[in-house]
Amino acid sequence: MSDATEHEEAPRDPLRKIAQELTSLHATKTGLTTAEATQRLREVGPNALDTRQESKWRKLLAYFWGPLPFLIEAAAVISALRHDWPDFIVVTGLLLYNAAVGFWQDNKAANALAALKKGLAPHARVLRDGAWATIAAADLVPGDVVSIAAGQIVPADVLLIEGDYLSCDQAALTGESLPVSKKIGDSAFSGSIAKQGAMTGVVTATGGKTFFGRTAHLVGAAGAPSHSQKAVTEVGDFLLVLAFLLALVLVGAQGYREVVAPHDWSWDRMGGIAQYVLVLLIASIPVALPAVMSVTMAIGAYALSLQKAIVSRLSAIEELAGVDVLCSDKTGTLTMNRLTVQAPIPFGAFGKDDVLVCAARATQKSSEDAIDLAVMKALTTPAALEGEKQTAFTPFDPVNKRTISTILGADGRTTHYAKGAPQAISALAQPDAATLTRYQDEVAALAAKGERALGVATSADGHSWSLVGLISLMDPPRPDAKETIARARALGLNVKMVTGDDVAIGDQIAAQLGMGDHLLVASNVFPPGAKPGDLSRSVVEAVERADGFGRVFPEHKYNIVKCLQSAGHIVAMTGDGVNDAPALKQADCGIAVSGATDAARSAAALILTAPGLSTIINAIGVSRQIFQRIESYIYYRIAMTLDIMAVVVASIVGFQFQPLTAIMIVGLALLDDIPIMTIAYDNVPPAPRPVRWDMRRIFVFSSLMGLLAIAETFGLLLVGMHWLLDARFQDMIALDPNQLQTVIFLQLAVGGHLLLFSVRTKKPIYAPAYPSLRLFGAVVATQVVAVLICLFGIGVEAIPAAAIVGVWIYCLAWLVVIDALKLLYWSAVERADRAVAAI
Repeated sequence: MSDATEHEEAPRDPLRKIAQELTSLHATKTGLTTAEATQRLREVGPNALDTRQESKWRKLLAYFWGPLPFLIEAAAVISALRHDWPDFIVVTGLLLYNAAVGFWQDNKAANALAALKKGLAPHARVLRDGAWATIAAADLVPGDVVSIAAGQIVPADVLLIEGDYLSCDQAALTGESLPVSKKIGDSAFSGSIAKQGAMTGVVTATGGKTFFGRTAHLVGAAGAPSHSQKAVTEVGDFLLVLAFLLALVLVGAQGYREVVAPHDWSWDRMGGIAQYVLVLLIASIPVALPAVMSVTMAIGAYALSLQKAIVSRLSAIEELAGVDVLCSDKTGTLTMNRLTVQAPIPFGAFGKDDVLVCAARATQKSSEDAIDLAVMKALTTPAALEGEKQTAFTPFDPVNKRTISTILGADGRTTHYAKGAPQAISALAQPDAATLTRYQDEVAALAAKGERALGVATSADGHSWSLVGLISLMDPPRPDAKETIARARALGLNVKMVTGDDVAIGDQIAAQLGMGDHLLVASNVFPPGAKPGDLSRSVVEAVERADGFGRVFPEHKYNIVKCLQSAGHIVAMTGDGVNDAPALKQADCGIAVSGATDAARSAAALILTAPGLSTIINAIGVSRQIFQRIESYIYYRIAMTLDIMAVVVASIVGFQFQPLTAIMIVGLALLDDIPIMTIAYDNVPPAPRPVRWDMRRIFVFSSLMGLLAIAETFGLLLVGMHWLLDARFQDMIALDPNQLQTVIFLQLAVGGHLLLFSVRTKKPIYAPAYPSLRLFGAVVATQVVAVLICLFGIGVEAIPAAAIVGVWIYCLAWLVVIDALKLLYWSAVERADRAVAAI
């Protein structure tokens, strides 16, 4: 027996139990005053669990621990042992730079995400100072009186003291598979989800003292590595393996030349080889890649927030960029969610006014529901409700799909009224065959016009019901919906409508929006008890072909997502209700629409703060831009790393010439990666199709660009080697071997950033979209620094201005060649993709 069950069993008299609890809490049913709540909050602390966040010092120290930091630290130690203080200072500076940038950018990303999510913190309806108010759930204290309604996550452990009933899903706490019905005197536990009904309760425990706080095992928010994290790991592994192979070649060649052949073994010689190999390995690792990704994602999250879309985690951005199927709710997303009542259709002896009056009696006057507001607004005889009292009310829920109200009339008689989905009301009223046929025909006729039908019934005893009539409701499409659907299709998205309404209504709206009219009844596709893993291939194909689904229950949404995922699609699913949470969690990108419940928002990866499908489409466009910026950086980083490593090793092994000093290699890492942070602001058009991490294509293209960069640098090295030996060239521009090193250093700095401008687009480099001012300005500033370093000999051997101009002309000429070959590559890839798609 669980603690929760034991807690609810004693004492058995609910009123006595409530009185005892209120006494022990020093509270009353009228709630606490603000002063009392403030004092208790100081005493017991916030209503939140201790998450044991890692200290900032620990995070900072982590940047000095790991394979890459160990390599840098080893290089620094060897430099110190050899008393090579210039190298020691530069290598140590690189270590501190990596730690500082990584820590700062990660902290910045975390702060940005926390700020965006601050407004999404759970809230609670609490009785303070005799008035109801909405406050942050973290500010609740024992003794507070709170209101809990369907769709909310119970904010603390509470004892229910008023209300008719509450159904709570507490499977995550107690293991009970079905929702548990609660009544006055029962306890509801923090973290459980209110499924149906509404009740008032007094808070008995908060934070770590709740049932959830005592038993839950907290799991970090990071979860499994995202696709982008896996991509970064693969890139790092690829470069590290290649670097070790080249390092072995370098060690073997240099060891033979400097130690074995001359029979002159010494620690100093071995230390020199080891130090250079370590610095080479350092240069091979994309040290700024995690920081670039963090800052790009953080800036992207801010950009999405401006589009009224808040990400619950940074990895949601890449998931959104890859979405190819979007399952969208109809009401409020594709339509205005502003229902208007058309002409009532009475049945039997009832008249049109009777239909509206009975529907109004089946409504809570304080309700903010769109249907209820439309019914109350359409009521032409409000005087008919005067003197009546609503003594009981059962709210609408996704399963029963109806409301039932008990009314005590002015004459003292009690009557029951119901309104809801047509099929739910006909099942309740059980009309004769002729009436049922006419009723269904009227519903179908309304649906054919895109109108929604609402059934109304009445009963004198609550058991035998009479059909009163139908109310026609119209929820027109949003003005921008058709254009947005067209935009979505242009972006390669298949948008499927998912609605709880009849298929006929969905067909009509879908046809108006250009979504197709092939909607399926969800229960016909997924029979009761069907498990996603047991569905046949024909069912999966039917789900893929369908333009949407009607009469959808929450469990159907989950099955739709699983089916599409099993067919290889990346799926986004919208939702707003409690029962949508499983589907939102299962979807690759769950989207909680504007006005969604706490339960839906907690399960979603993307939370919308504005209504309409256009918000989602805008967010997808922004996420694809973010993805492309990261991809461009990866292309550039792999290619340049291959260039530096291959040229250094080939030059030393082939010519016994060291093309770069250790300081130059570290300097290149800084010059390359400092300005590259601004790629997060680059101008890139959204990809026309969904994008995913294709590591094979990334490695192939990056390696091709790397080979071209190697040819460019090695070509200049060959020219330089010949220049050193040719007196005519020396008369033009005098260079010595140390100056040739500076020339190679400048070429790598210039050629690297020109390569970035080429790989950032699949179009010619001169075609729009052009680099952003921030990126272009940062690169120009870096190139100015590089030129000044080479001209004035800051840490390198100074070279003449003519040599600097010559390097720039050489690099610009190679840029034309590289860009042309890039265009040929992407043209071949597009032809291959079209050929595969045509099969």
